[in-house]
Amino acid sequence: MLDAMADDGDRTSASRPTIDELLALVGRGDRVAFGALYDETAPRLFGLIRRLVVDPAQAEEVTQDVYLELWQSAARFDATKGNALSWMFTLAHRRAVDRIRSAQASRDRDLRIGVRDLDVPVDTVAEAAETSVEHERVQGALGELSDLQRECVTLAYYGGLTQSEIAERLQVPLGTVKTRLRDGMIRLRTALGVTT
Repeated sequence: MLDAMADDGDRTSASRPTIDELLALVGRGDRVAFGALYDETAPRLFGLIRRLVVDPAQAEEVTQDVYLELWQSAARFDATKGNALSWMFTLAHRRAVDRIRSAQASRDRDLRIGVRDLDVPVDTVAEAAETSVEHERVQGALGELSDLQRECVTLAYYGGLTQSEIAERLQVPLGTVKTRLRDGMIRLRTALGVTT
């Protein structure tokens, strides 16, 4: 059909089909019309996509995806809702934004995996020395507590008992255990130089 329109004797270039007409022909499966539509619109669509996507190789891929989508969905174009070129620009814009979002999600995912898998060298000797020094400081600070406070703190932090379990084990009221723990922790913070 396109050939008949283009080869009609001495017609002027004004008789060439419009983009809307070409898209309608593509919607009916006309491959020649698709080629003409591509030739007529590819530079503009690629320019839009290139401005959004930036990477030329990805812009070319997105442009190819857009024309594949145009071939497959041209029959759904409704000329009463706008012109063909606007519709094509909308498809191109959506595809470009999808590619940008996909690329960003991929970069974010790679970054998260890279950070997670990053093998940070650990100086085990320094870490052991630090732990040993901290242990000595805590033992020294525990020595500054009263026997009752030290007993409650030791059962809670080294024994893993709850306040109720400590009260039951020591056979003292729960309020007494809470007071001993609170006072013991205050003295520990002071002895260790911890500010709150």
